[in-house]
Formats: sequence, structure tokens, C-alpha cells
Amino acid sequence: MSVAETSLMFKEASSSSSSVQSQFTDMENGLAAIALEFNIRPPSFVLMCARGSSDHAGLYGKYLFETQLGVPVVSFAPSVASIYQSSMRLGDAFFICISQSGQSDDLVISAEFAARNGARVIAITNDLSSPLAEIADFILPISAGSEQSVAATKSYICSLTALANLVFCLTGNAAGVEAVRLLPGQLESAWQLDWSVCLPSFSEASSLFVVGRGAGLAVAEEAALKFKETCALHAEAFSAAEVKHGPMTIVRDGFPVLFFVPSDEAANSYGELAESFSERGAKCFSVGAALPGAVHLPALSISNVPVLTPVLQIQTFYRMVNALSHERGLNPDNPPFLNKVTVTR
Repeated sequence: MSVAETSLMFKEASSSSSSVQSQFTDMENGLAAIALEFNIRPPSFVLMCARGSSDHAGLYGKYLFETQLGVPVVSFAPSVASIYQSSMRLGDAFFICISQSGQSDDLVISAEFAARNGARVIAITNDLSSPLAEIADFILPISAGSEQSVAATKSYICSLTALANLVFCLTGNAAGVEAVRLLPGQLESAWQLDWSVCLPSFSEASSLFVVGRGAGLAVAEEAALKFKETCALHAEAFSAAEVKHGPMTIVRDGFPVLFFVPSDEAANSYGELAESFSERGAKCFSVGAALPGAVHLPALSISNVPVLTPVLQIQTFYRMVNALSHERGLNPDNPPFLNKVTVTR
């Protein structure tokens, strides 16, 4: 067993499949209640409220709600409630608050604010006795179990699957529901894939880009955060549609770029982009489809329900970034200056 395999991050991320499996039973009642409410009074819009990795899950949920249900989603800024104490006409909105702990002050205040202003609050949380859960009209358990490493892994993946389950349930998408049910076995397979070929480039870097698009932008954001918090490596996430608008200027020889390529039509925008980076001397790596001038990293995809492909991609990424943290002489479980529960007002 390598040193990297002894970390809590490694152990927790590797158990994502069993957590997702537990989630199916745990969230049945919550899904049924939300589906009934949705059919009686469908929301005209959805507000997503979260911080950190949970906020990246919220971005994933935005793409799901908008592409699968046609319901617009906006990100709620907690400071509107916690600092400015504004009032808003939320009417028939769904207010979805995602928090592993359910204890962050500004998220709890935001949920109270949403309820007070007429929204129906849905809590996606790991702690069913938390202050957030007590406020919510509906609860979807993350079911990740204990997560001690500061770096969220299985709780992030379970947040993604909770959102996918919710949207597929609301749309009556039987193929989507079945695809989520098959994820535990696929997550185990994704965990076994080897991305060690990219470690030398990342370990010597001081900065890099992570590129995604569509639902995959959510895992690009998550990957960039993990590079920063576990590897002390500056990383920025960009949409494949935006990264050439200005960020390209700082790319020089050897600058690493990690592409999360989706398994849907958004993949068509990546080929020319990868060529542009390669021509500037960037060291490119592609997750998913092979790209011109890029080192191809093995990844699993779900072709019939492509919005689930990012869930498998981020699982393989977690194993690599845990190893990278150790290679850079760091401890991914206890990054300096960070805590598991962040207090923000």
C-alpha cells in the first residue's frame, strides 16, 4: 500500500459507490414528496444555495433542471439574507440548499429567509438533524456517512447523484433513473483507472487550467478547487466556450490544461480549442474523448444518459489528485487554514 492510499481522502473517495447505493433507499420518501409537490404546484424557477464543493454540485443541478425540465435556475447569494437582510418575492420557487453538514450559518439563514419569503425549501444534506434540515420542507439525504477529510469527495458525488435522482424522478425519465441505479458499480470501475501519467506535469506546475462545459463545468470547478485545497496548486476552471476570451494570454510552454470532455454534443467544441492550446505549448490532458495534441486519460462515460458522465470523471480525478497531494509533500486530509465546516455570515 502506498502512502497516498493511507489518507482519509483516499479511503472516503473510494467508498463513494457504497454511499450512492445507500442513498437510493434513504431518499425514496423525500423524492416522492417533492414529486407530489412538483405536480401540484410546479416551480416557475429554482434558487440554488451552497458553498464550496456543494456550490459546484448546485451548478450541476442547474444544468439538469434547465436541460431536462426547462425550469430556469439561478444561484442565490447568501449575503442577500445574512448581511443585507433584503426581502424578495419568491412565490412558487423551489429553494434548494446543498450542505454536507447542514450547519453553515449563512446557509441556514438563507434557508430561513427563503421560507419566510414564500419559497419551498429543499435541503440536500448529510445530517438529517442539522439546523438546515429542521427548516426544510423537504429533505434529500446525501447518505455519504462520516467524512473526516477536509476535502469533500464522496459527499460531493452523493450530492450530484441526489440532484440527478431528483430531476429524473420529476421528469419521469426511466432511463435516467436506471442509469443512476447502475452508478455504484461504474464508480468502482472508475476508481481503478490510472491517471499517473499526468502527475509529473502537475507536480512541477505553479498554475493550470481546468476546462469543462455543460454539466461537466461543475466537475471542472470541483477539480480546480481540489487542486488548490489539497495540492496548494493554483487552478482556474473555465467553460470551453469562454477560456479563449482572455485567459489564453497567460498560457506558455508547459502550462498544464486538463480538459473534462463531455459525452454529449458539447464535446464538439473541444477539438479546435485543444489545438489552440497545444500550438501555444500547453501540456494538455483530456478526460473522455481524445483531443488533438492532448494526452488521453482513461475515463468511463454513459452514452445514453450523458449528464451522468461527469460523476464518473470526478471519481477518477479524486484518486489522481490525492496522489498528487502526497507527491507535492502535502497532507490532503488537513490543508492549512481550512476546516471541515466553514463559518460565514
